[in-house]
Amino acid sequence: MRCERRKAHSKGSAVERRGKRRHMPHREVGTDVETKLDLIALRAKRDPTYRFTSLAHLLNEGFLERCYRGLGRNKAAGVDRVSWQEYGENLQENLEGLVARLKAKRYRPLPARRVYIPKDENTERPLGLPVQEDKVVGKGLSRILEAIYEQDFLDSSHGFRPKRGCHSALKAVDSILLRNPINHVVEADIKGFFDAVSHKRLMEMLGRRIGDPSLLRIIGRFLIAGYKDGELLVESVKGTPQGGTLSPMLANIFLHYVLDEWFEKEIKPQVKGQCYLVRYCDDFIVLVQYKDEAHRILELLRRRFAQYELELHTEKTNVMSFGRYEGENARKQNRRANTFDFLGLTHYCTKSRHGSFLVGRRTAAKKFRKKVKEMARWLKAQRNRLKASELWKSLSIKLRGHYQYYGISGNYRGVYRFYCCTTELAYKWLNRRSQRRSFNREQFARYLKRYPLPRPHIVHRLYVLSTV
Repeated sequence: MRCERRKAHSKGSAVERRGKRRHMPHREVGTDVETKLDLIALRAKRDPTYRFTSLAHLLNEGFLERCYRGLGRNKAAGVDRVSWQEYGENLQENLEGLVARLKAKRYRPLPARRVYIPKDENTERPLGLPVQEDKVVGKGLSRILEAIYEQDFLDSSHGFRPKRGCHSALKAVDSILLRNPINHVVEADIKGFFDAVSHKRLMEMLGRRIGDPSLLRIIGRFLIAGYKDGELLVESVKGTPQGGTLSPMLANIFLHYVLDEWFEKEIKPQVKGQCYLVRYCDDFIVLVQYKDEAHRILELLRRRFAQYELELHTEKTNVMSFGRYEGENARKQNRRANTFDFLGLTHYCTKSRHGSFLVGRRTAAKKFRKKVKEMARWLKAQRNRLKASELWKSLSIKLRGHYQYYGISGNYRGVYRFYCCTTELAYKWLNRRSQRRSFNREQFARYLKRYPLPRPHIVHRLYVLSTV
């Protein structure tokens, strides 16, 4: 009897447990969404005209938690002043409330906090800093859009894409100039691009691939969220503010249709000779074989951008001769050889030790002065806040970061100059930690020898040809 009762009890418990499992709410984990994103990418690649009609449900708690973990932990906070760490203290509760509002269509992004950073010596660049919750949703939206549009983006686009970046764009420029009969460069600059993007046009473009009204509604609310500049609240009628996690993806999608696809399908087949486009977000150049074609392309670019309520900067947009014959032509015409700036580097024509054509690069003068001023301000501000050992460690990290970007073939002299300027600034500001001098020149040299700063070196080697 005991045995039978024990069996009956265990059987009843099993049924009860199965019933409980059946009625327990299912919490989809982030890895489930990752699998779905892979399937979305496959479908988008297989059918370039397919419109996805069910995407908003991917913004579940598990996926948004992964998005939160992928955010920068030391980034500036938004208008609510909540940091990454503070938002994570009640992460599950915060995400549950967020997902509930997303499902009920009650989620609305808060205005971004506008700050200004130096762009060059005379101007500042506005940045919009979203609150943590909006960063999380923006990251999730960006991941969904990336799965679809990464299949559509062309090789000419390098900004904010997986396994691509500034150095892949620079490598593309180098390879095109060395391997093709390029004699002219169209240097273009879109005037205030991020503040001028048409919301209506952008939403129409997104509608070509996305048929989910819930997802489009969320993106639309991001676009009109506006920003807070001090105490002034500004509504957004156009533009995608720089600084958000979603803006780079939206900018890439907009310029894919306005520039990349148009150039590939309509311009290249009509141009006599060879021409190539290289774009990093809103910075781009066109490399062209013939002068007449270069001027014609520039005029077509002006008209094309005008159709989408954009304008090319008059002073920063021009056509110049550049290529393997530029040095020789400059000598014959008794002028200086042309150079152009792209992604913080000045490109010029030079020759290898064997006399063959090479593209030289050096840190652009404006960028160099800006970086030196930033280093001086940082050393001045931190000299009394950090211990000498901590200051030296942070300074080493900053130098490595500079080499990581500017340490490119042909620019050793540029990174070495920055190293020398940095050590001079360190000597100056370490001696101003108090009224008493910390070092003389000989003592500082011994200190540098004992605690050396990272030496300048080339990180990105472009002079070895490879396929791009």
